Amino acid sequence: MIIIELLIRGALLTLGVVIVWRTMLSAVRTFVLPRSAPDSIALFVFRMILRVFRWRTKHGSSYEQRDALMAMYAPTSLIALPLVWFALVLCGYAIIYWALGESRIDEAIMISGHSLLTLGFRSSAMLGLALIEFTEASFGLILIGLMISYLPTMYGAFSRRETLVTLLDIRAGTPPSAVELLQRAHRIRGLDTLEELFREWEVWFAEVQESHTSLTPLIFFRSALPQHSWITAAGAILDSAGLYSSVLDRPPLPQAQLCIRGGYLCLRHIADYFQMPYPKNPSPTDAITITREEFDEAVATLRASGVPLKSDLDQAWRDYSGWRVNYDAVLIQLAELTQAPYAPWSSDRGLPQRTV
Repeated sequence: MIIIELLIRGALLTLGVVIVWRTMLSAVRTFVLPRSAPDSIALFVFRMILRVFRWRTKHGSSYEQRDALMAMYAPTSLIALPLVWFALVLCGYAIIYWALGESRIDEAIMISGHSLLTLGFRSSAMLGLALIEFTEASFGLILIGLMISYLPTMYGAFSRRETLVTLLDIRAGTPPSAVELLQRAHRIRGLDTLEELFREWEVWFAEVQESHTSLTPLIFFRSALPQHSWITAAGAILDSAGLYSSVLDRPPLPQAQLCIRGGYLCLRHIADYFQMPYPKNPSPTDAITITREEFDEAVATLRASGVPLKSDLDQAWRDYSGWRVNYDAVLIQLAELTQAPYAPWSSDRGLPQRTV
């Protein structure tokens, strides 16, 4: 009997240590590690809360109502995640105390809770357990400190992201449209200025890749205006660069092609965190969600505005499709994941519930 009891206590001790260690590892990956490291605990919390919010959005009568509800998703997840960590640490240490000598599980839970929250009203009389209580109190303070330092960093990255998203309204309208961007640039004789625009967005893609893979809740932070979205803005810029490189009868613009590469690499890295499927090495002839009819309609709109176009539209379509295939799948999936507002050629793909 004694041997069996020792084995049970040893198993419980191991279980408690694993729970505490795994929880602290989750906090480090989410708050401290400066790279994308998918964590099962964080993903579970985000997905469960997302299911609740998506269930609630089904009852919204308009996109504005659904957007207002989804705007609460990221803040709610940020509050829920530390609470889940605290609950796991509390349970893990309670199991440890119980395994090391506390006879009653309710007393072990009380000691664990008072130690984690540094209340100090309950403590064990045994020196060994008291030393473990000190480590639990330290973990509690570390989690609180990480959360306090984490929020300013996240909102700083959010502010930097939204600057260019808001400025895009001037060039591409609302919702952002690649055709509108090229039309306006030609209208003000500013096609030459697009090189600088694509350079700015290449840097933007690099910053978003760095911030949205290390601070993943940023993916779900919605813009101040319901019609704006970081993912639809990214789609408009990528399509603008793709149309410029394939359709416009102008000298080649390497910066547009670099912007496309920076964009699809950014979106792919974010998609990797959520384990989204997409072709790693797509062929230029692979199918995309944009039809030839939609492409021809965009070309006709540009021609009516006087934009200089290439004569061989069949080759232009093949060239555009060859660019689009690199980011098509991840763009559509991220637009759906974030419940992005309506925008042509991105969030409108198979999403009829979004209205203009």
